Amino acid sequence: MPFTRRDWLTRAATGLAGMAAAPFSAFLAKAEAPLSICLSANKTRRTFRHSLCRWTFRSIPLDELCARVKPLGIESIELTTPEEWPILRKHGLSCAVATHRKASLTRGFNNPKYHAELQATYHRLIDQAADAGIGQVIVFSGKRDGISDEAGLENCAHGLEPLVRQAEKRGIRLIMELLNSKVDHKGYQCDHTSWGVALVDKIGSEHFKLLYDIYHMQIMEGDIIATITRYKDYIAHYHTAGVPGRHEIDDTQELNYPAIMQAIADTGFDGYVAQEFIPTSPHPFRALADAIRRCSV
Repeated sequence: MPFTRRDWLTRAATGLAGMAAAPFSAFLAKAEAPLSICLSANKTRRTFRHSLCRWTFRSIPLDELCARVKPLGIESIELTTPEEWPILRKHGLSCAVATHRKASLTRGFNNPKYHAELQATYHRLIDQAADAGIGQVIVFSGKRDGISDEAGLENCAHGLEPLVRQAEKRGIRLIMELLNSKVDHKGYQCDHTSWGVALVDKIGSEHFKLLYDIYHMQIMEGDIIATITRYKDYIAHYHTAGVPGRHEIDDTQELNYPAIMQAIADTGFDGYVAQEFIPTSPHPFRALADAIRRCSV
């Protein structure tokens, strides 16, 4: 079974997150991307910006990771916390999507018993993000646990309402991630685009939209390009990874990422697309440079 962000969230408190720990010197020895790859990523015209999800390269110290990925065309390292943002700023990088240390994919807004705790945490995070000039904060529906889709929709709208009002005042957008409940996140409620779209319509604010994870939605429903085209106004952010396995975006996986990225560009999207694949290659930065190249238009 592939390692998931849920595993990292579970293990983060004990420092066992992400890939197996290894000396960074080992990565430097193995992971030198050819200059031609780096330059091709940087010179390619892009209508959107490139980001990297922190947890997928978690074994590498953030300061060193920043230094390695910026030359590849990465402008943001996301799913980072307020404690990490000063390191990003030092390297001239941003955070496209903020999170917090207590983030949970299972204890979400679909369950009213978590509302008070979540609202207190997110009230603080929204202010921290706004003060730091970060424009988006991630939220999760939570696990069904017997909650119907209709009730979960109502509960999410009710629990998020005060946070959306705060986000409007502070110029922040909340984004709820679409995740698969078939392989990685059993029982997760926001597991179909149609459910997420219904929630966006119910909340009715430009400060609440969806994070469309291409890997997850390929597993759940496929039809990626048509869905992106139809619901472009509901989507504020994208994540990528290879299917199956959540590994490199290369010729061994089933998605045609250049075509998908062109479809995203054709919608007029000018935000961030974030790489969220788990490297298996002995040359992870070369794989990252290649993914950026494939995802540039």
